[in-house]
Amino acid sequence: MGKRLFDLVASGLGLLMLSPLLLGIAVWVRLDSPGPALYRQERVGRFGRFFRIHKFRTMREGGPTGSLQITVGADPRITRAGKVLRRTKLDELPQLWDVLVGDMSLVGPRPERPEFLELLDRDVPFWTSRHMVKPGITGWAQVNLGYTSDSAGAADKLSYDLYYLRHRSLLLDLAIIGRTVGTVLGGLTYRERPLNHTLVPPPDRIAPGDASGPMP
Repeated sequence: MGKRLFDLVASGLGLLMLSPLLLGIAVWVRLDSPGPALYRQERVGRFGRFFRIHKFRTMREGGPTGSLQITVGADPRITRAGKVLRRTKLDELPQLWDVLVGDMSLVGPRPERPEFLELLDRDVPFWTSRHMVKPGITGWAQVNLGYTSDSAGAADKLSYDLYYLRHRSLLLDLAIIGRTVGTVLGGLTYRERPLNHTLVPPPDRIAPGDASGPMP
């Protein structure tokens, strides 16, 4: 089964089977704080194409916009429902729609915001290699490393993404999905790193050989 066919079948069945849960979460988000249930944000997809990602809203409306601010730790803008949704990763479920329409895949490198693209491309060598495949709801970097918010973490994340690019297969995708389901059921939190707004990695974080050779 090809990856796109797998994505179509899995995302379609997922949306159908999880529709009661999706509806319940949407109502909960609306009741918990004023504002829409869904949140859309521009991200960078395959070949550098921009698209709108969908999530359940986890923050109060009226926060800072248009800045390079990253949400980490006990951010006061996060709602009560948002804390639970972020811990269990259920805020990502609407991205099944993004998979269905072809903007994303179930498994792949997580898409970054366009605001960070220039900084990451400049300071993290081979960063744009991640754009060779569609971004995913979950990925090899996410199940092994978790959430990172600084340049050193971005370099670590890239090493996992490059591994996935070289070894990607349906079997590896199924293993990543299985570990992701375990994370959701366990309500595990991502490990966070100290925030570095400059996104300048230490020079020894990435060895030139890490991304050598052609990608499959």
